[in-house]
Amino acid sequence: MTLVMRNYQSEEDYWRIRAFLREVFLLNGRRELSWQAARLDYWRWHLIENCKAVDSMEAVIFLWETEDGKIAAVLNPEDRGMIYLQTHPDFRTPELEEAMIAVAEEKLTVVSQKDGRKVLWVHAHNHDSLRQDLLQRRGYDKVDLPEVAAYERVRWLDAPIPDATIPAGYTVRALGDIDELPARSWASWRGFHPDAPDSDYEGWEWYKSIQRAPLYRRDLDIVAVAPEGEITAFCTFWYDDVTRTGYIEPVATVPEHLRKGLGKAIITEALRRLKNMGGVAATVAGFSDAANALYSAVVAPDYQLNEPWVKRL
Repeated sequence: MTLVMRNYQSEEDYWRIRAFLREVFLLNGRRELSWQAARLDYWRWHLIENCKAVDSMEAVIFLWETEDGKIAAVLNPEDRGMIYLQTHPDFRTPELEEAMIAVAEEKLTVVSQKDGRKVLWVHAHNHDSLRQDLLQRRGYDKVDLPEVAAYERVRWLDAPIPDATIPAGYTVRALGDIDELPARSWASWRGFHPDAPDSDYEGWEWYKSIQRAPLYRRDLDIVAVAPEGEITAFCTFWYDDVTRTGYIEPVATVPEHLRKGLGKAIITEALRRLKNMGGVAATVAGFSDAANALYSAVVAPDYQLNEPWVKRL
C-alpha cells in the first residue's frame, strides 16, 4: 500500500493524532508499543510549553497517511535528538520504519557538544526484533544508560488494591486550588532537583500549563501533606476514559521525607480512585533504581524494557 508522508500542519492534526494513538494503544492490548494520548498531551503542555523541548510541533512531527487520509504512522521527538516511532500495527513493516528513521536522520538530529557531530537517539523494546534489526543495519548502537532506558509497567485494576500506611499526622488527598500551586511547584523542584541551589528555582506559573492539558484532573493529582502543611510527595494520574487507562507522570518525594511510605501511599490512593471511576489499567515508566523499586512494589513487578539506541552521523 502506498503511504504519503507530510509535516504536521494544524491543530486538527493534533486531535487526529490523539485519536490515532488511542486506537493503536487498544489494538496493542494496552501495551505501550506507542505513546498514549496522555503522553502526547504531557509532551505538548509541559515539555514544549514549559521546558521548550522543541521549537514547534510543525517543525518536528511527520505523518504517514493512506491515500484516503487514514494515519498509518507518526514520527515525533520527545526532546531534541530523541525520537519515537508511533506505528499502526496494520501498517507496520520494516520499510515503513526505515522510511521514518531516514526522515529523522535528515531532520531531527541534534549536534553533540562533545564532538560537533549530529546525533540521533531511537528507542526500541527489548522484544522488538524488527526495530532492533533495522537499527543495527543502519549503524545504531544500543547504549546502556539506565536513566534513559524505560522500564514500562502496567497495573490491571481487577486485582485488589492493598492499603498503604503513612506516619501519624500526614494526610493523602487531592491537590487544592490555585492557592496551593506554589507549594506543589516547590515540592516538584525539591523532588527532582534535590542538589540544586534554591536560587535556580524559577517559580510556579508553569503549573498552569499542566492544568490546561485536556486529560488533567485535579482529583487525580494526589499529594501527601506533612503535619505542618508542607506538600511532601506527589503523583499525577492522567485518565483517558476512551482507553480506560491511567498514565502516571510524574511521581516524586521531597528528599527530607523519603523512606516514610509516602510514594506508595499516594500511588495507592490514585489507583483506588482510578478503579472507582471505571479504569481498568494504569501504566508507568521508571528510569532509576529508586523509581523502579517503588513501581515494582506498588504497580507491577513485571515490565517491558524500552532501550535507547544511538547513531552518530
